[in-house]
Amino acid sequence: MDLRPLGHTGLLVSPIGFGAFKIGRDTGAKYPDAYEVPDEDAVAALLHGILDLGVVLMDTAPAYGTSEERIGRCLEGRREEYVLCTKVGEHHEDGVSSHDFSEAAVHASIDRSLRRLRTDRLDVVLVHADGDDVAIQEDTGCIEALMARRDAGDVGAVGFSGKTLEGARRALAWADVLMVTYHLGDTSHEAVLREAAEAGRGVLIKKPLGAGTLAAEQALAFLLRDAPARDAIGSVVVGTLSLDHVRRNVALAG
Repeated sequence: MDLRPLGHTGLLVSPIGFGAFKIGRDTGAKYPDAYEVPDEDAVAALLHGILDLGVVLMDTAPAYGTSEERIGRCLEGRREEYVLCTKVGEHHEDGVSSHDFSEAAVHASIDRSLRRLRTDRLDVVLVHADGDDVAIQEDTGCIEALMARRDAGDVGAVGFSGKTLEGARRALAWADVLMVTYHLGDTSHEAVLREAAEAGRGVLIKKPLGAGTLAAEQALAFLLRDAPARDAIGSVVVGTLSLDHVRRNVALAG
């Protein structure tokens, strides 16, 4: 796959990215089919296979259970081969999620992610919003904390992964990267994607298969070739535990 610029961040990403939720968490998952978190050997084989196929974007989060630790352990020797995206604001411990967008919590989350991922730099860090998107940006210290870490150099690009159109549009004022839901069944963020592209913001697509409800062939064809806002998209983040599925998705991306 040919790599694409992620807005004006200076990062190059593959059109297909890997969403690492399923390698670390199977509780509270919003997927139509049940699954079990694989063992460490299976995760290592999957992650190395993904890199070998040319997928260079790894998207994880503290909310994804043991996902960060597993990426850190399994890919420690290949850190320069992929773009690493994680998040702040939500954590998942002992089967329960909690949210904290305070400045102190953001700094602590970044420090913890650096340790878990066994790296000295996080390429992209996004706010993992809970739906109260505008208030998170206006009434907490999360943006200031992210900017401080970007200035310090252990975070590259910063951005926002939200749930509302209003939140995404508000984030255009400061974010380097937006992560939004956009697929055949939900094009509500289409105008924001165009605005992001015009402003030089990078765009990552989450839930491209409608959380498993859309056929990959049609869904990816729409996002990569047919969607009116396709030129704004840096990478389409797809979660799976099957290397065959990754191989298929890479072939669909051309």
